Amino acid sequence: MKRALAGVVTTVVLAWLVTGCSSSSGGASAPGKDGGRQDGAASHSGSTRKDAGSTSSSGKDGGRPSGGDSGSGRGSDAGGGSGTGSGVVDGGKSHSGSADGSGSGSGSSSQCHGVCMPGAQQCLDDAHVETCGSDCQWGDSWACVTGTCSHGACTGSTTTATSCTVGDAGGVSCLAGDAGTESCCTSVDVPGGTYDRTYTSSPDGGATGAADPASVSGLRLDKYLVTVGRFRQFVKAWDGGLGWLPSAGSGKHAHLNGGQGLANSGSPGTYEPGWVASDDGNIAPTDSNLACMPDWDTWTPSPGSQESLPIDCVNWYEAYAFCIWDGGFLPSEAEWEYAAAGGAEQREYPWGSADPGVASHYAIYGCYYGESSAYCGGVANIAPVGTAADGMALWGQLDMAGEVFEWNVDWFASSYADPCVDCAYLTATTSRVGRGGYYVSVPSFLLASNRGGNLPARHDSAVGFRCARTP
Repeated sequence: MKRALAGVVTTVVLAWLVTGCSSSSGGASAPGKDGGRQDGAASHSGSTRKDAGSTSSSGKDGGRPSGGDSGSGRGSDAGGGSGTGSGVVDGGKSHSGSADGSGSGSGSSSQCHGVCMPGAQQCLDDAHVETCGSDCQWGDSWACVTGTCSHGACTGSTTTATSCTVGDAGGVSCLAGDAGTESCCTSVDVPGGTYDRTYTSSPDGGATGAADPASVSGLRLDKYLVTVGRFRQFVKAWDGGLGWLPSAGSGKHAHLNGGQGLANSGSPGTYEPGWVASDDGNIAPTDSNLACMPDWDTWTPSPGSQESLPIDCVNWYEAYAFCIWDGGFLPSEAEWEYAAAGGAEQREYPWGSADPGVASHYAIYGCYYGESSAYCGGVANIAPVGTAADGMALWGQLDMAGEVFEWNVDWFASSYADPCVDCAYLTATTSRVGRGGYYVSVPSFLLASNRGGNLPARHDSAVGFRCARTP
């Protein structure tokens, strides 16, 4: 039975331009629980599960007014995937890790005549790893933060992020399924590899229409979304603009491309700029900005019962600054989707192909969670991070579908730029990328390949984030 949408939602301003799971474009609005979006300004294009064409995203999403963006793009759901290469190139010379005799390779460039395939990784010893760059040469090695390199990648996890080690850090004990609780700052190594950013699931399983391959080097990606309690420590450090601010150029993927960071797929030959000092003024996590939507914003001026909820109402600049302060950086769109899709497994949802259901076991979406599950009633429909434990992605991340959209470092482009070896789209457009769906979404928004974007300065109660880190 269709549930009613609480009237309060009609005042939300949401600017996500959400694209579906196939090459399709606007024109289909997303009717919500109250029968439709409030202003119809943002179209949601794409197909529902196992469709290849353009359909409207009907169901429980919507019912929230839009900031006026619309968009289209490619991406989809799937279940199979392409394999990765062996790291063996040019006459059969093998580049395997010296510590364990193995390496990971992307096999992404058949025209490469260097000593390795772009994106390939190998263990230099049992504690150091190196990645093959776009010039087909092994780059500088770096020490695995976890202290262990095995089978061509750093392995393990850490819990040492700044937000869990300073002051009276609250909201740092997160749900971990049958394991009870663990640090909300748990960050898990994701081994590098190659996958297709565009793909469609077929009725009998597997991926079809695979395109736009990307090679991703290993990284650590936080297991949990950033909580209210963790973000509170950053707000204290920022101190109304009188305290901590990012240094110019910080926040790069400094372990890539000889310290230059991610390659800019929007302008070949250029790289990640890191933090831009002129953006300091866009960091404004004040009580008023973090209270961007009455009843839906998770922030409270003082610590309370919501410390374990995902922080929302955070703009892109604040998310990026937090991750820098916390010892990391925002993930690229390619990195985020790689982890959500399970790499070459090309998963339909982060957990696989099981239907997400309505019991909040796989994802927090559709307002099915909480005491107000009879309708979309507000923050009661948002769960403590990690609640949907069955929705764990291949390498252990939780809530990569539902809860809140997640900021990525890229600017949003309607189609992917190729090739992509440790790339991000860093040429300015109007919106920054967000992935993953949110607590009101319909299932099609939960697909690992679904894309969206939002104005970077906007504070939106549908939006949160997680950080990535050097492996």
